[in-house]
Amino acid sequence: MHPIENIEKDKQDTETAMSIREEFEEREASFISPFGMLSCNSRGRARPEAPCPVRTVYQQDRDRIVFCNSFRRLKHKTQVFLSPLGDHYRTRLTHTLEVAEVARTISRAMRLNEDLAEAIALAHDLGHTPFGHSGETALKEIFSPDFSHNIQSLRVVDVLERNGEGLNLTYEVRDGIIKHSKGFGNILPLDPSEKACTVEGQIVRVADIIAYLNHDLDDAIRSGVITRDQVPKSCSEVLGNSHSQRATTMIRDLIYSSRVCNDTMELKLSQPVFSAMMNLRKFLYDNVYRSEKVHAEFVKAKKMISEIYTYFINNPDDLPSRLKSIEIDVIYSHKVPRERVICDFIASITDRYILNLYNEIFVPAPLV
Repeated sequence: MHPIENIEKDKQDTETAMSIREEFEEREASFISPFGMLSCNSRGRARPEAPCPVRTVYQQDRDRIVFCNSFRRLKHKTQVFLSPLGDHYRTRLTHTLEVAEVARTISRAMRLNEDLAEAIALAHDLGHTPFGHSGETALKEIFSPDFSHNIQSLRVVDVLERNGEGLNLTYEVRDGIIKHSKGFGNILPLDPSEKACTVEGQIVRVADIIAYLNHDLDDAIRSGVITRDQVPKSCSEVLGNSHSQRATTMIRDLIYSSRVCNDTMELKLSQPVFSAMMNLRKFLYDNVYRSEKVHAEFVKAKKMISEIYTYFINNPDDLPSRLKSIEIDVIYSHKVPRERVICDFIASITDRYILNLYNEIFVPAPLV
């Protein structure tokens, strides 16, 4: 029988036939390892919903993320280089897609839930500020030292999207979002409280660093901030000399080094690869992220964000129309502190939006 005829038969026999989702959930149970997260075992959503007849809960989460406003705005947010004019530089969106691809590859090889890993990866940076980590640092200084892009990402999916309704994502995806970030901390956390509750969520944390170590190095060489021969030989000898070689080495090493311990899957990296990744990260911090060329632009970006924040503190009547322009206006009431509203606005907008806004507010316009 043709697949379309099968679907039609399902529609006619809804009382007795399994739904497409239920059939897929049965297949999941046959190929996902005991350490993977079955869709049917999700802890569910904060607001219960009727199950979809076609998609699993993690497939639904993935779709909700891809179709939300915050995801689309990632295409105009900085990864490392601010508002790059070159067509081949990464943005926050292309970084997100690369993380998702790495996470899916690892999850597939380890017989885990690819849809869950992909959903977490696609959402992990939704709360990232314009101008990358300089924007995050600025909001830490002027709004709250507790501000972080992973917490803001959770706020995006819980509160800011869908006019205040949020995306109502599953517990496992939300947990993976909040625990993906490491800064300059451990690649593989030692503190159990820092680990995602699923192996898929833990994989996204590693996939994030695999992605940015490789593409940030690639972009830094492309921009001329560093040259290829500056890359430490200790890194190249272990990881490889090209983007493809390095990514392949890291991914394969994680897959083959991870072990089952006390009935738990523990993600591991071999000592040579782990050391090379740590050295490469330090090299990027010292020679790219903190380089004079990149840092000088980040200082300018922080200044712009600080001045715009102060402007809206002093000119609150100008804020409603700005919130409306990015479709997050209806969620605020008089009970929400102004500082929180301004923080949400700034964290939501893109590099080009803030550049145009700054020009509009602070740059004198010539008389015609």
